[in-house]
Amino acid sequence: MKHMFSRKKKSAAGYPSFDRINQIPVLRCSICTGERVACFRDRQTGHVEEVMYIREDSDLREFLEHYDLSEQDLKKEW
Repeated sequence: MKHMFSRKKKSAAGYPSFDRINQIPVLRCSICTGERVACFRDRQTGHVEEVMYIREDSDLREFLEHYDLSEQDLKKEW
């Protein structure tokens, strides 16, 4: 039986698109648990689209490379 929380590799088609004009890249961080989630926030509505759960630094690097971003581009929210 496959573990329920196994990690799957995402294909290029599995990533949502990122609109640099209308969206802001955000890293949502939990102060209590340390959990991190990479998201896109709509500039006008404030709607947040969760893109990727960040378990380790390699996940963050993958997210940044896929969307051609740097860590300075990410706005951190606590």
